[in-house]
Amino acid sequence: MGAPIFRTISSRGMAAVLIAQFLSALADNALLFAALALLKRGHYPAWTEPALQESFIAAYIVLAPFAGPLADAIPKGRAMLLANAGKLLGALAMTLGANAFVAYGVVGIGAAAYSPAKYGILSELVDPDRLVAANGWMEGSTIAAILIGAVAGGVLADWSVAGALWAVVACYGAALLANLAIPRLAPAHGFDGMALRGILRDFARAVRALFGSADARFSVAGTSLFWGAGATLRFLLVAWVPIALGIADNRMPAYLNGAVAGGIVLGAALAARFVTLARPERAMPAGVAIGAAVCLLAGTHGVVLAFALMGFVGAAGGFFVVPLNALLQEAGRESVGSGHAVAIQNLAENLLMLLMVGGYAAAVRIGVPVPTIAVGFGIALSASIAVVWFARIGSLRRRAALAVARSGVPEGRS
Repeated sequence: MGAPIFRTISSRGMAAVLIAQFLSALADNALLFAALALLKRGHYPAWTEPALQESFIAAYIVLAPFAGPLADAIPKGRAMLLANAGKLLGALAMTLGANAFVAYGVVGIGAAAYSPAKYGILSELVDPDRLVAANGWMEGSTIAAILIGAVAGGVLADWSVAGALWAVVACYGAALLANLAIPRLAPAHGFDGMALRGILRDFARAVRALFGSADARFSVAGTSLFWGAGATLRFLLVAWVPIALGIADNRMPAYLNGAVAGGIVLGAALAARFVTLARPERAMPAGVAIGAAVCLLAGTHGVVLAFALMGFVGAAGGFFVVPLNALLQEAGRESVGSGHAVAIQNLAENLLMLLMVGGYAAAVRIGVPVPTIAVGFGIALSASIAVVWFARIGSLRRRAALAVARSGVPEGRS
């Protein structure tokens, strides 16, 4: 692949990518809260709410071998355009009365195709030394969209579920128009045919090549825990708010998710300023703190404290995940192509999301109290991130010892 075509992130191409991503992510998040309101209106049982998310996640898992090759085999702007068209189709189907689980799965298909392209294009637009900053902008625009989309989805759904769904359709349409302004870049890799066996073989090769990198393993483990936790926390808040705060509308869970999103914007900006690709492990303490904050939330009954805790969760999460995303993109760009790398990352993240959201749904279905679920979830999350952190420290020590051995210089001397 050629060198990045822009030296800075303040370019027309980057602006087009960020606008398209903002609009698409805004629609994604408004759609979730509109769909949840649709289930409530239909008096579906509580466990079907996380099941709706699993219909979305399943598309990521099934399409993981195909999304990366597609993103690397055609211009990434074109891949983003096609993926947004799929999201638009699913949202329109739900609006017109199709089964919500099936329609949301169609949106998931579009999202699965979209993700490798939106992240993979960054390493083609900017230099590696600006990749963390570019990721900060991408995460910032995404989380701003999550904030606005979650709040708008909850508010509009309380007013009119149909109105909320039509607003989502319009937003996906605007994202399609923004995609047209993205520069047409050369594909990262060619793709030899589209036979199923060849695609699966190509994906397996990419997985082996990518996970040969300790940096890639570290990054994927960390981001998978983050996004699995984020998906679970959304539904945990929907169940927790009526119990702890005594508020039963669609807006308060959306507002709290918005507080998380606002915090992530701040955390992403701080990560872009203070964390570099050379030392991404500096972000790990923030990851451990996320679980601790969720444990505190379990015993909270005040709205102000709940917002403060969710803002902290978001800030810690943004600081934690942005450097890990940048590390993976750089490792992938140098080995299997950034599109392949992000598709593999998506597979790992969504497998863990499926496991965590499924575990939450199972706990709800058998009657475990929501505060108990929150405490267990927080402890498990902090412990898991701590394990990844200590494994990273051990990997760096082994790498340093190997470098010393190869140089022939005894440790402790220069």
